[in-house]
Amino acid sequence: MQSLFSRGGLRALLQPRTVAERNVRAVLVDGIGVGIATGVGSFLAVFLVRLGASNLLVGLLTSLPALTGALLAVPIGRFLERQRNIVPWYSGMRVWVLWSYAVFGFLPFLMPLSWVPWAVIIIWALVTVPSTFVNVAFTVVMGGVAGPRNRFALMSMRWSSLGAVTAITVAIVGVVLDQGSFPLNYQLVFIASFAGGLLSYLFSRSIVLPDNPGTTDPPGAAEVTPRRVGRLIGLSPASLLRDLRAAPPAFQRFAVSAFVFRGGVAMALPLLPLYLVLEVGASDAWIGIITTAGSAVLLVAYFIWSALTRRIGVGGVLIASSFGMALYPLAVASTHSVILIAVLAGLVGFCLAGNDLVSFDLVLSTIPTDHQATYVGLYQTLQNAALFALPLAGTLLADLVGVQFALVAAGLMRLAGAGLFVAMGVGRQPAAQVGKPAQ
Repeated sequence: MQSLFSRGGLRALLQPRTVAERNVRAVLVDGIGVGIATGVGSFLAVFLVRLGASNLLVGLLTSLPALTGALLAVPIGRFLERQRNIVPWYSGMRVWVLWSYAVFGFLPFLMPLSWVPWAVIIIWALVTVPSTFVNVAFTVVMGGVAGPRNRFALMSMRWSSLGAVTAITVAIVGVVLDQGSFPLNYQLVFIASFAGGLLSYLFSRSIVLPDNPGTTDPPGAAEVTPRRVGRLIGLSPASLLRDLRAAPPAFQRFAVSAFVFRGGVAMALPLLPLYLVLEVGASDAWIGIITTAGSAVLLVAYFIWSALTRRIGVGGVLIASSFGMALYPLAVASTHSVILIAVLAGLVGFCLAGNDLVSFDLVLSTIPTDHQATYVGLYQTLQNAALFALPLAGTLLADLVGVQFALVAAGLMRLAGAGLFVAMGVGRQPAAQVGKPAQ
């Protein structure tokens, strides 16, 4: 796969000639749409804090999608595995998630400001079901577009371009918010995020993948309908433990270690905006700069880490990036300087790129390729269990001992997870072949 910045890569992006090239363009432009909405959505927690929302409500922004993911990721994975075409589920569910931000923008027009935080949380809870579909389908769809040989190349291009767009969007939004009056300034940028959702939907739905083998769906079965979603909710995840025990050992070691590490990552998610607003007193412009710093580095970070995997291996990148991410909340908790925090955000953004890149590869390389959706659902369930419990634990700890000490606890948990990656030898040796190569 050619680099996006090569002559051939630019030609394929502007004038794709094959299905593979059209798929790559769709994936990249979809990522641009997601980047726009993500940039706007990064201010949602700040919006709630400025509305006077409690620490618990801010924590629920992270915990509610995770709770739904923990309960439904496995049955959704099994459901998707039986669908002839997963792409309509990926694109159709994605659009509802991204357009929810536009809905949030209209809420202050419809109700008293004191009601808005709870209304946001209720709508966010409803959006968690399509969000879980997206999380499971994303790995399968991206793996299908890239194939086993081009995972690093495709995801480096998608995530770097997504990061660049997010950085630009956040920088613009931060300035706009500082120039406007609250809450109208937030409402306008949330409503404007509709454009990103529309762009994502139009291109993600055009991805073309081979039909899943062995499926017997009747014509029109890939259509996303409320009735089909309702039938899905009845599926039971009762065999979760059995599936984990039956999983390849390499997958077990990675999933368990990642559960601890991602728990530390999740714990800090609601604490960082609380710390910036309540402890540091950062303005919206500075919050935008800090978020931009974390996103801007992604333009080059994925390509650097992709090259490093050939030198130090997947395991080496996993360990280096994990320890780098572990130090971030510890360092942030030690300062009130917005300039230093912005620098630290850039460094952790760089580490996050490497961690995401090899984690994506480790999920796909340690599971049977003929049951990808089910095992991705299993992985998502474990990660979402941590993502549900730890943000709530973090905000509870913040209420008891303060946001600063809670951030330290999150950093220590990340260190424990990174230590498990080392102790369990995750990614140290190439994963055993567990199924036929993805086409």
